[in-house]
Amino acid sequence: MNDKRYFYLDISKKPALLYFKGRWEIDNLSSIEKSFKDLLPTILNQKKLVIDLSEISSIDTGSMIFFITIRKELKEKINIKTVNASKSFCQMFRLVKGFEPRDKEEKVKTDPLLTFLNYIGKKSFSVLQDFLQFVDFLGHTAIAMWQILLHPSKFRIKETVGNIYTAGTTALPIVALSAFLVGIVIAFQSAVQLQKYGGDIFIVDMIGISIPRELAPLITAIIVAGRSGSSYTAQIGVMKITEEIDAMKIMGFDIYRFLVIPRIAAMIIALPLLIFFADIIGIYGGLLVAKYQLDITPAQFLDRLHSSVDVRHYLVGILKAPFFAFIIAAIGCFRGFQVSKNTESIGKYTTISVVNSIFLVIALDAIFSIIFTELDI
Repeated sequence: MNDKRYFYLDISKKPALLYFKGRWEIDNLSSIEKSFKDLLPTILNQKKLVIDLSEISSIDTGSMIFFITIRKELKEKINIKTVNASKSFCQMFRLVKGFEPRDKEEKVKTDPLLTFLNYIGKKSFSVLQDFLQFVDFLGHTAIAMWQILLHPSKFRIKETVGNIYTAGTTALPIVALSAFLVGIVIAFQSAVQLQKYGGDIFIVDMIGISIPRELAPLITAIIVAGRSGSSYTAQIGVMKITEEIDAMKIMGFDIYRFLVIPRIAAMIIALPLLIFFADIIGIYGGLLVAKYQLDITPAQFLDRLHSSVDVRHYLVGILKAPFFAFIIAAIGCFRGFQVSKNTESIGKYTTISVVNSIFLVIALDAIFSIIFTELDI
């Protein structure tokens, strides 16, 4: 047989045998391709074909790509079977085949239901991972708190005072405006209905109970979550991007004692004071509406407020504050630690932080409402 021929077709046997021969390397590829084209018309006349690879001495990746191509073309037109492939040939075949691009037509059509279930599964797993990571974060925070209780000198007073100013004092204008507007809206809407039944004075009861007990704590907590909670996430996120947190760990600093505890402590101190301030401003807004809409004098309003509204309604609102504060500060810090080392993740986790904080504040407020109602408080 001529060494330059890389194919030999034996049609005397049934099915016909096509022998692949010689060294299949990139230098010989043009000759291999020419030989195959010369033999192709005869090959296509066969109904069945067996390809024998026993006489191939070597093959490289370029020639393997050519082999895969002609094998695919032949399979589309006749019934073929490949035999006697060496171990090295099979290894090369699997390697090259693994990088072969799929045709668009070969893409598997997925069931919409399976796609939906897959999406739900991934989201559920992601939520579970977040929850476990948050539990781990709370564990480290609890350890840091315990160490501070054992060694009070480790508490960072200066940083805590600075965070109280940032989260509390600078938030007074927006909290005052929001509480004032809420007080006006609630009083005005109530006044319209109470006038119909001659119960004008009961506007004091409504304002005196709803604002300190529910509206002032909830509105204030939501404002602080959007303002200070997002700030905590962004601050810690930037520190992570600039590798300040990594540097603190290398130097042996406890990042929970230095970064988390001062923020949580500041929020727990500042939020009750903000809620108390919001109570006063919200009631004042209601007082103005009562005076100008219902002709109830400030003296009458305050006298009715003192005699009819129990102090427990104010205490209930203040009691919620530390829990709201802990949730807002903890989530803000936790999401900050989750920021990856790119600027896009700061926006992502800041948004997630605000959404998580507001949702949990509302959910916790609902739980408190159920508990206090059942306890008749």
